[in-house]
Amino acid sequence: MVLLNVFANNLLPILLLSGAGFVLGRSLKLDSQPLGRVIFYILSPALIFNILTSSKLAVESILLMMGYAAATMIIIAGIAFVAGKIFRLEQSVLTIVVLTSFFANNGNYGLPLISFAFGQEALAYASIYFVTNSLLLYTVGVLIASLGHLQLKDALKGLLKVPAIYAIILAVIFIQTGWSFPSPIQKTVELTSGAAVPAMIILLGLELQKAEWTNNIKALSIPVVCRLLIGPVIGIAMAALFGLDKVASRDGIIEAGMPSAVMTTVLANEYNLDSSLVTAIVFVGTILSPLTLTPLLYFLGR
Repeated sequence: MVLLNVFANNLLPILLLSGAGFVLGRSLKLDSQPLGRVIFYILSPALIFNILTSSKLAVESILLMMGYAAATMIIIAGIAFVAGKIFRLEQSVLTIVVLTSFFANNGNYGLPLISFAFGQEALAYASIYFVTNSLLLYTVGVLIASLGHLQLKDALKGLLKVPAIYAIILAVIFIQTGWSFPSPIQKTVELTSGAAVPAMIILLGLELQKAEWTNNIKALSIPVVCRLLIGPVIGIAMAALFGLDKVASRDGIIEAGMPSAVMTTVLANEYNLDSSLVTAIVFVGTILSPLTLTPLLYFLGR
């Protein structure tokens, strides 16, 4: 009964709204890209800036959380790589397995979930995890997806196009100097920030409508298991190793247990990977995630 209440109050609203996005996308043949770009270039940076300046986290805490996120993601991807080698997956399939195990849906799904469960003021550390995910996605993720055909400098150039990075840098400057925007601009930032979470959930539904099935069950199962089951365990271990406080640990562990990132489907299409396998991994992981996230939220919320 307790777990049912946790599910109903925290996960069900996300599933209902993303389900509405899914149905709307299917019935009206909507393309998710325009909304995705609005979130990427406007809503997400505003949300991150607003959260960090409101929380006034110390720079040391921000850097510590970024290190925790990077270490957790790399270890999970490493476990997936070893599992893929054990199953003797071919190189192109192994690339997909590592890619979808490396990057979780920390934005569209993770941030709304933590906001519902613990309030928007609890998003400070989760947003840092999300930014770290984005940083690695547009460097390491691109390199993995390109199968070594892209030079590191070209991947690094992609970072210049990630607005969330500028948002976190600007937030650190404002925190350190005590600056603040004039009231009209601050209200605009807050208004924009408030639109980010519901838009992210709708985008999740729009992206899931692209899901296809695959018969490669071994390749499908590794990222799902790594993200939903192994991820939280690694998150707990790394939180102890990094000495994170209770709030940072809670946010980090939840983000570590999120299903594969929708953005990996974009990389798959861009670099001619098997998009049906990638979308199947994202879809199955997202559908199964309430089974693992519900008890995880209960455990961490006690």
